Amino acid sequence: MGIFKNRTASRISAPVTRPTAGHPFGMLDGYVPLGAPQLRLYYALREAVPVIDAAIFKLVRLTGGFTVDCADPAAANALRTFLAQVPVGGNRQGVSAFLATYFEQLLTCGTALGEIVTDTAGALRALFNAPLQNIELRRAANGFDVDLFVRRSDGLRRVPRQDLCLLSVLDPDPGALTGNSMLKGLPFVSGILLKIFESIGANWERVGNLRFAVTYNPRNDAIDRAYAKDRALQVAKEWGEAMQSGGAVKDFVAVGDVQIKVIGADNQILDSEVPVRQMLEQIVAKTGLPPFMLGLSWSSTERMSAQQADALTSELEAYRRILTPVIDRICRVYLQHLGCTCAPEIIWDDITLQDEVEQSRAQLYRAQAAAMTKGDD
Repeated sequence: MGIFKNRTASRISAPVTRPTAGHPFGMLDGYVPLGAPQLRLYYALREAVPVIDAAIFKLVRLTGGFTVDCADPAAANALRTFLAQVPVGGNRQGVSAFLATYFEQLLTCGTALGEIVTDTAGALRALFNAPLQNIELRRAANGFDVDLFVRRSDGLRRVPRQDLCLLSVLDPDPGALTGNSMLKGLPFVSGILLKIFESIGANWERVGNLRFAVTYNPRNDAIDRAYAKDRALQVAKEWGEAMQSGGAVKDFVAVGDVQIKVIGADNQILDSEVPVRQMLEQIVAKTGLPPFMLGLSWSSTERMSAQQADALTSELEAYRRILTPVIDRICRVYLQHLGCTCAPEIIWDDITLQDEVEQSRAQLYRAQAAAMTKGDD
């Protein structure tokens, strides 16, 4: 009924870090965008070795969720609603979806990049996970900060709103602008593992699809030697018809000294269990996850020990410390648009890796110890 008659619709601006078509000689500009060949190698590793891909998704899920709060109750409710409903990449919704892709990119590439998309009025409207292939990082003029550049069809252009870009690096080298992938050091080990798998596949193709050696031994008489070629051709023809009969049973009948052996039946296939386990141990050690979480039953028990749970909790908390500034930046931009000056507070969910029974027993012991201490006082 005309309720929106006098309102001017704001228009969302497109992400400035989105990829566009460029000329085929872009590397002649003198900069390599974040080591593109290395990034392709890491994604190829995830596709070739399922354990690596499963470990990355497992770490993303184990990092857990969070809630946000601030001093102003109204602003806190608006902020939580926004984080739950913000569009991400045009096909997803919620800041959790953005962080999942952001964290996955960080683990795989060592560097993660996102963008806060605003409309023409400056309001925060969406979040965008930017691909790294068309992004270049340079040291800023002050010699300390980092400037982002995007490669477009018209050349290299500096991102105008650097404050709306979200950049995180994982374990960077001293003085480096980019981080190190969690998969660093795994290409060599994974290459050996893939060679073993390829040889296993080739051997089983030979063994599973049987090949036969049919040998005709002619006798020493003159007639047998004279017709040896003809009889060999006849044996080959009859053997071929018997093997091409499909599912029907067809006997092979031959006259003379004919021997039939399976090719490769006397050769023993190498045992791959030990070398495959050695390679997988290196991969699992790099991920920091217990083997049973990746479907590897290497021990007599599949229960996580307290030491493993503590070590994994420390790993996840370290990842959370990298993601917290990203969440804080998004919340601050939204609160500033609302005119709220209060600082956001990010509250991560508790990491529960141990059994509920063990946690309840630990709480009981602590309560009993507190009661005994209070009684002594």
